[in-house]
Amino acid sequence: MGATADDRQISWLALNLALWDSLRLLRTVLVSFPHPADALSASRAELAGLGFDPLHADRLASPGLRDEAHKEFDRLKKKGYSLVTFEDSDYPAYLKEIIDPTLVLACAGRTEALQGPAVAIVGSRAPTPYGRAIAERLAADLASRGVVIVSGLALGIDAIAHWGALGGGRTVAVLGSGFDEVYPKPNRRLMDKIAESGAVVTEFPLDAEPAAWNFPRRNRIISGLAQAVIVVEAAAKSGSLITAQFALEQGREVMAVPGPVTSDLSRGTNALIKGGAKLVEGWEDVAEELPSPLRESLLAQRPGETRPLPLLTEEEAAVFALLKPDAATSIDDLTEACGRSVSELLVVLLNLELKGAAKATAGRQYLRRM
Repeated sequence: MGATADDRQISWLALNLALWDSLRLLRTVLVSFPHPADALSASRAELAGLGFDPLHADRLASPGLRDEAHKEFDRLKKKGYSLVTFEDSDYPAYLKEIIDPTLVLACAGRTEALQGPAVAIVGSRAPTPYGRAIAERLAADLASRGVVIVSGLALGIDAIAHWGALGGGRTVAVLGSGFDEVYPKPNRRLMDKIAESGAVVTEFPLDAEPAAWNFPRRNRIISGLAQAVIVVEAAAKSGSLITAQFALEQGREVMAVPGPVTSDLSRGTNALIKGGAKLVEGWEDVAEELPSPLRESLLAQRPGETRPLPLLTEEEAAVFALLKPDAATSIDDLTEACGRSVSELLVVLLNLELKGAAKATAGRQYLRRM
């Protein structure tokens, strides 16, 4: 009999508990072992051959590791958190593409928020009124059009972006600690609010403290979950620039809001723009750099729209982009255009109807509703 879903999740959790403080070894496990159980049963000689140091080899070979993972799993469930592992269907597709993906994500809130089109907004912990206003406006404008806003729950621009997104959409926060040690503590209320409609995630064990080195590391997840990263106010040496660097390495779009040349908080953003980052003045600038068909579905929502675009999956956005508001499109034409079977397409169209984004007319033809 094969392993149950819980057994597989516990195996992934055990690997993460043993190796969470070494991205190099986490990557080695993903590359070298087809299944997490294979890594847990590997011999010391095999581990040594893969570059494991004695400390991490001892952890992985510890007879109590699975018991520890069971306890962690039970604690997560008891506290109401879900666990998403690398092999689960709801593991974020974009995050799986990066060179150092997480083995697991503990999640407070709705895991479906990890699947939608997303943009990260990051910046200074001590922003100016200008930076605060821009971050809030960008987050609100993008979120209200169905884009998930990703950030790091930090004070300043991160928190402002989360609050801006909550006004009309979803947001995802990535922690640099475990859920038992949420940092900064004043943002605990914000975390709970985010989890109501979006998600708060962490790769760290429940009791992991917010050590300084955790935050540069978690920035790869912020950029990895998003299709683009926008930096709003950053000094010449800023953690936000680390997120931008991760984004470049991951093949994501990097954008920045320009600022006054006299402000230290403009040095990082203006340097990014000089280096080729897209200059952002409003949400349309962001939409123009996003991949098709998301770009088209967003730009269709220019001034004059009657209501914001709901949160669409990539598949739904692709079909939505084929629809016209003033001329019905037949199911046959849609099938030919998107290369899907009629049955698959009907499921997508039904979802678009339920979200108010499409309308069926006579003869199995469809109109865009916004």
